Amino acid sequence: MEKKSQFKNGYTFNKVINGCWQLSAEHCLQGKLDIKDAIYAFHKLVDEGYTTFDCADIYTGVEEILGQFVKELKDSGHYCHEDIQIHTKFVPDKAVLPVINMEYVERIVDRSLLRMNREALDLVQFHWWDFSIDGMMETAMNLVELQKKGKIRNIGMCNMDTERLKMMIDAGIDVVSNQAQYSMFDRRPEKTLLDFSKEHDIYTFAYGTLAGGFLDERYMGKEYLSPETRSQVKYMQVIEDTLEWDGLQKLLVLLKDIADKHGVRIANVATQYILRQKSVGAVMVGTRNSKHISSNIDTLNFDMDEEDMSKIREFLNGYPVLEGECYELERYSPRYTGIILTDLNK
Repeated sequence: MEKKSQFKNGYTFNKVINGCWQLSAEHCLQGKLDIKDAIYAFHKLVDEGYTTFDCADIYTGVEEILGQFVKELKDSGHYCHEDIQIHTKFVPDKAVLPVINMEYVERIVDRSLLRMNREALDLVQFHWWDFSIDGMMETAMNLVELQKKGKIRNIGMCNMDTERLKMMIDAGIDVVSNQAQYSMFDRRPEKTLLDFSKEHDIYTFAYGTLAGGFLDERYMGKEYLSPETRSQVKYMQVIEDTLEWDGLQKLLVLLKDIADKHGVRIANVATQYILRQKSVGAVMVGTRNSKHISSNIDTLNFDMDEEDMSKIREFLNGYPVLEGECYELERYSPRYTGIILTDLNK
């Protein structure tokens, strides 16, 4: 597969984006982060042409880590802004939503610029916790004003369902992307979101594609014990409500057969399967350390055929799809909202 894609305005990004949520202070439940090794991995990925990074203003400590990486690039004397692409998010605290204003929005954007040592934010992805709270459209227009000021290059959405994405388009906002949870377990985007996005030239940026790492050889033939990260807590709920652990085991066997056919790993097959869906422009693959660099790169170094795709599609069609639209359960279902932190942007 091609390594890069671009928005209609010419802005170029990787199809496999280096995801940085795993570096946030809230993510790890076991072990410790090695920030030095993570930044080393960033340098190696850039050397291999994987120059696009994804983070958020609520990933505690991550914008600062990327800022340290940018400083090292600048100190090398061979840096310009376009060498790398850093996508962040604007995620105002749920408690702030009723009173949010332009001053708040600009302050958070300025803070992201300062943290990351960037002249402009390449892509700001807008998330709104509760659609029943007024102010979402006004806040989106605040981001448009900051784009006009040159502080933001591109505006995307995060966890927006089809109805709200349409509201943004109808308001005249030039939305280039929408980040959505999308995997073999969570196929909610396939209901209406992917079709709408394709129709309006909006790229879907998929996260959670590897379900917190459960789509991996090391879980074959194993029983579920305990989560290693907050990601696994989150995605285990999705697995329980769709394939269940028995279905996961059968899926791993299927994916292993396809992976062996192409000389890659299960994660590469799972990632490329999502990349080949309509409107999907990129997937976020976690970059926690340097151990998985070569495996992440392998995702685009082979081509699944239609037989591979059909086998996976037919298997998944035998299992239920999660209720509702993109991120609907995470907003309103007590079972899902219980593990989500909504006030990390203070």
